[in-house]
Amino acid sequence: MRILIVDDHALFREGLKFLLRDLDDELNISEAADCQQAAALSGEGFDLILLDLHLPGIADLGALDAMRAAFEATRIVVLSGEEDPRLVRRAIDSGAAGFVPKSSTPEVLLNALRLILAGGIYLPPMALRGLPDTPAAAPSSHVSRERVTEALSGRQVDVLNKAVQGKPNKVIARELGISEATVKAHLSAAFRVLNVHNRTEAVYAAARLGLRLSVPG
Repeated sequence: MRILIVDDHALFREGLKFLLRDLDDELNISEAADCQQAAALSGEGFDLILLDLHLPGIADLGALDAMRAAFEATRIVVLSGEEDPRLVRRAIDSGAAGFVPKSSTPEVLLNALRLILAGGIYLPPMALRGLPDTPAAAPSSHVSRERVTEALSGRQVDVLNKAVQGKPNKVIARELGISEATVKAHLSAAFRVLNVHNRTEAVYAAARLGLRLSVPG
């Protein structure tokens, strides 16, 4: 397994590398202090990127956008000292596969990464507590885990898995060997079942319902 750590604090990177040894026996870790150094490693085939949102000289979600552009098909996990539920939602909306506050315990971090590596999305509890109870944020009463499980086809689950991982439609189409139009059709059907309108709402709906979307195999 190959992981890239992108953080401007060398001491934090060293501590994280020590902690990650419990994740996999054959772990290969690379590190970068900024987006430019990270982008230079874009051909390395990483399984996961751990990204500090607040890198020097980059405002807002610029670091996440830069990494998404450089590592199109790699899952990116945001590590941040900021714990604003609105920031979590925006990061997921921008394609992050998870958001782990830096205040988390080592056990929480490792479990979050295991979930993400299995194809899931990790949201910290405070993100769900801070989410308004709107129809889009909270599935309506007639949407249950059993109904969702029964209503979604295997292919719809495949497409939804990749969509909530933040992958663009063209990447999903390529990985599944189908057209972009078919991807859009499957997503529309899945969103109707979940009673949501976009990928971010689908992530939150799955979390609310206790669904664990995972990649087959």
